[in-house]
Amino acid sequence: MTSGTFTHTSVLLNESIEALQINPDGVYIDATFGRGGHSSHILQQLSEHGRLIALDRDPSAIEAAQRFAADARFTIHHVPFSELVDVVEQEQLVGQVDGILMDLGVSSPQLDDAARGFSFSRDGKLDMRMDTTRGVSAAQWLASADADEITRVIKEYGEEKFGKRIAHAIVTTREEKPIETTLQLAEIIDAAVPVKDKFKHPATRSFQAIRIFVNDELGEIETALNATLKALKTGGRLAVISFHSLEDRIVKRFIREQSKGKQVPHGLPITEAELAATRTLQAIGKAIKPSKDELEQNVRARSSVLRVAQRL
Repeated sequence: MTSGTFTHTSVLLNESIEALQINPDGVYIDATFGRGGHSSHILQQLSEHGRLIALDRDPSAIEAAQRFAADARFTIHHVPFSELVDVVEQEQLVGQVDGILMDLGVSSPQLDDAARGFSFSRDGKLDMRMDTTRGVSAAQWLASADADEITRVIKEYGEEKFGKRIAHAIVTTREEKPIETTLQLAEIIDAAVPVKDKFKHPATRSFQAIRIFVNDELGEIETALNATLKALKTGGRLAVISFHSLEDRIVKRFIREQSKGKQVPHGLPITEAELAATRTLQAIGKAIKPSKDELEQNVRARSSVLRVAQRL
């Protein structure tokens, strides 16, 4: 199936674009191109002198970006956004970027394509890699990881209290036959979870955890956030959309720490001006959540939150 088969509704679209305060002649980075929803709106506000650099590690996203191929203002790189510094250096844009947008997590087309293995409600190969050209698939990892490691991943990245039971069930099952499909894994997890949440499928947290681990999503976020400090110009904006507490916690902590400035030992003779000079970001407003109208139109927006900061 081609990427064009699947639709995607960008979450917090207007809010995130407004947060960037786009300068028509400016330089912007869409660090998570996806299907180009945010990129399309950024391009609409750029003049012929503006530039948009997009990044994505999903080959399907790169394919989808071909619709912008004729636009001289647009460039896309097939890389994870943790390589933001490399892209900025390659484009000779260090300290010259007016705004960076990050839309974290898995996209609707990835979830909706059974062949990608992200969804517990659609049967397909148990892959879960955002970049299918590299790395270890979920099936490969589950085939070799020991019970303790599987438990740790499910508890740490899925915040799943029945992680040990689920890990034991996975290890026991694979001794009899390989775990190769999404529905097979979902059924194993369902049977292992003793108490069901009537509002959430028993496999929800475990699938999230395995996906995050396979793609090193949290490590990617931390590296990419630090890279924005090298890319953004003074006054440049950073807008980040998160979809669960683990992501949002990292973003919130990063903005808070960069807004405080360098931490120095108590009593060290340093002036307020010197301390202020070590601050790199300023948080802009409070966290933004989707409107009631957006939630009615797109249920997947329900857990999203947008945080905005400005480079000092």
